[in-house]
Amino acid sequence: MSFRTVLVVDDEEPLRQLLAVILRDRGYEARCVGSGEEALRELAAHDYDLVLTDVRMPRLDGIALTRAILERQPGTTVIVMSAYGSHQAAIEAMKAGAYDFLPKPFKPDDVLLCLRKAEERERLTRENRRLRTELRAGFPSDAIVGGSEPMQAVLRQVAKVAPQKTTVLIHGESGTGKELVARALHDLSPRAAAPFVAVNCGAIPGELLETELFGHARGAFTDAVRAKKGLALEADGGTLFLDEIGELPLQLQVKLLRFLQEEEVRPVGDTRSVKVDVRVVAASARDLAQAVAAGQFREDLYWRLAVVGIRLPALRERPEDLEPLARHFLARFAPLRPEVRGLDFAPETLERLRAHRWPGNVRELMHAVERAVVLADGPVIGEEDLPDAVRSPGPDPAGTPVPGQDLSVKRAVRALEERLIREALTRTGGNRTRAAELLDLSYRALLYKIRDYGLG
Repeated sequence: MSFRTVLVVDDEEPLRQLLAVILRDRGYEARCVGSGEEALRELAAHDYDLVLTDVRMPRLDGIALTRAILERQPGTTVIVMSAYGSHQAAIEAMKAGAYDFLPKPFKPDDVLLCLRKAEERERLTRENRRLRTELRAGFPSDAIVGGSEPMQAVLRQVAKVAPQKTTVLIHGESGTGKELVARALHDLSPRAAAPFVAVNCGAIPGELLETELFGHARGAFTDAVRAKKGLALEADGGTLFLDEIGELPLQLQVKLLRFLQEEEVRPVGDTRSVKVDVRVVAASARDLAQAVAAGQFREDLYWRLAVVGIRLPALRERPEDLEPLARHFLARFAPLRPEVRGLDFAPETLERLRAHRWPGNVRELMHAVERAVVLADGPVIGEEDLPDAVRSPGPDPAGTPVPGQDLSVKRAVRALEERLIREALTRTGGNRTRAAELLDLSYRALLYKIRDYGLG
């Protein structure tokens, strides 16, 4: 974790200029203002990693400014300076929420040491937050189960690529575990202690996705009453995972390409860019090469993303992993039934799991096991506890037509599509996001089809 942008607040111009030189020489982007009021206006318009403010200033002093900053933007790191060196000023600054106190006069190394300490504190805070999230989830983020040769080949590739900053494109069917592999790339890299930020490009409307990724300046559009830091900047020092990259609108693909090439972020409505250090991992269930050929995805962006490609096999391509995965999920969901000891699958249940084709891949298996754990009457999970689609194979959608059957391809495809959407919505209990994943559709495309078929 390293800070990039610093706002210096001091009513003495020579000191502001000195601090700006010290900070810029060490790679920071520094902006200086001469009063607390100017600082609040600047913070409302732009994002800063750290504020370095004098204590003694006319009208709005540094302690009052610190309180105002933390009221409006909790979590901002503030360091206060004072020429008076009084213990009381230091105590008041800490009470107001400042991270540290820097007495004047100071040497350049004093300033830089103070910033390095603040960066280390922020790094530890983020690492602690990540570990707590994993503990609440009850399982490690890097729990990839797969002893089959196809998955071992994937894991060998991940181990080779993880230490590098190289851009990676993960492709595979929906539900194969693309985000899990992206997290493994992050956790095995030198960036493991920094943020892992995931963005589902298919779940966010195109008009909002740009501000989600790159942020916006104050007044960039109606209701933009305050500057917003984008997710690309949130991932600074870490990994930005762009899931379903194939759903990215064409006009935003241009801006993403520029971001990858220049390694800088320009918020919507802003005239200034901010340098970032981010490793980008993208994933898609679509064949992006075909999308390029169809004019739906930029070729230059495709080659920029696909520096290293990792293909995840479908679950049906690695049948030897099915039982270990099922038992892994059984152990994960067993705490849902604390009153039942020794939960296990009946032999016929395992046979039924092996017989299913798993169009939703590992995600579908996970949900099937979770349902079975919840519904099982005792310690043995029987076939009756499995979802209908797993327990009884459905009709072959590509079966041989019978005499007199309607042979219209268009009507047959429409009927099949409607039936698949109904089944996906049933399996997910009406959760449209999960249904879109099972169907290998973008969220927006599913909404259009639900409306078209009157399934709302």
